Amino acid sequence: MTQHRIRRGSFVFQVRPARAGWRLAVLAAVSLMSLLGACGAPGPATAPAAAPVPAAVPAPPPAPVPPPTLPFDAAVLRAATALLADAQPAEARELVIDPLVDGVTGLQSNATQTLGAQLVKLIGQQYPRYNVKPFNPVNVVRGPLILTGTFTGVNAERKSEGRREAFRICLALADLKTGKLVSKGLAFALPEGVDTTPLPLFADSPAWAPDDATTGYVRTCQGTKPGDAIHPLYIDRIVTAATIAEASEAYAAKRYAQAATLFETALASPGGNQLRVHTGLYLTRMRLGQRSAAAKAFGDIVEQGLDQKRLGVKVLFKPGTAAIWSPPGTTALPYAMWMGEIGRRAAARPSCLDVVGHTSASGAEPVNERISLMRAEMVAGELKRVAPKLTPRLASSGVGSRQALIGNGRDDLSDALDRRVEFLVRGC
Repeated sequence: MTQHRIRRGSFVFQVRPARAGWRLAVLAAVSLMSLLGACGAPGPATAPAAAPVPAAVPAPPPAPVPPPTLPFDAAVLRAATALLADAQPAEARELVIDPLVDGVTGLQSNATQTLGAQLVKLIGQQYPRYNVKPFNPVNVVRGPLILTGTFTGVNAERKSEGRREAFRICLALADLKTGKLVSKGLAFALPEGVDTTPLPLFADSPAWAPDDATTGYVRTCQGTKPGDAIHPLYIDRIVTAATIAEASEAYAAKRYAQAATLFETALASPGGNQLRVHTGLYLTRMRLGQRSAAAKAFGDIVEQGLDQKRLGVKVLFKPGTAAIWSPPGTTALPYAMWMGEIGRRAAARPSCLDVVGHTSASGAEPVNERISLMRAEMVAGELKRVAPKLTPRLASSGVGSRQALIGNGRDDLSDALDRRVEFLVRGC
């Protein structure tokens, strides 16, 4: 009998059919091999499937272009336009401006005052739906829109540290009825022609310390966006802030008795226990010849700083020395009273005190560090004299200009705070 071999891939079939139906047997074998191939039996090698083409990765969005640095007037216009143009109310609304401040120190200056005046003028000319009213308690309680802002020195990288080379203008518009921010405005200004001399209350202030009220104001403007809530540290003190603004204006106009009354009103108000209030009471008491009351007010300034673990005092020195100095034509500052209050109140606490000297951002830094150390040691020596019990808990050091708060290097009244001596509270 004839055998038939049929190959299918790696399979070999031998068919030995009967004589009458061998063709049918062959056809059956072929059908079986086809069925095996369809069910996965190996067949002839085939080319592998092509790898899928990866989807195109979208290019990252371009980095935002930073705002340009403009002349002061142009920068004010840019920030104000961003703030007001798209936020005009459907109907007229009252608007008050809480005086703008330095975003690091909280100080008000000729520059912040000028900026505020330009905003009032611009609103009157171009945005008639805003009805600007004075910032006082009567107007604040009616729930107007409120404009706040900071004017802060920044370096070449636009950070508020090191040598300042420009100014960042940050404006915020908030609605006191809703407690929400409505809009923001940002611009950068060149330093030419900008007068950062502090206004009288801040120029005469003997000390600086971190303050919750100032922090709340700054944070309402910086690091926020439209729709955010007004910072609680600010909104909880808004009526008191309006009273302080009136008191500051009275002090600048040399109406010292009126200013003292307003500062007393602020102190008795919610959130009135703050640095600006105690400073105002100290300065007005000194102007009115009430030295005992002034000493108490300075002691309250000290307590405020010690509670915050940081108090900077504007001790004036002769340039390049650790000798106390009073500017010509001015009344000698009461350093003995200042040191007495600091020493007595620090000694009453169980903590230790670091006395740290600072200088402005001018001159060679190694020299600045040496001078700042000499000044810190001089002040520490005075504290040891007035409060001997504090002696084992005192340490002194100098940091030169590395922690400048103003950083313009002018060595004038505008950066007097950079030449401070700080008292830092720490555990023993």
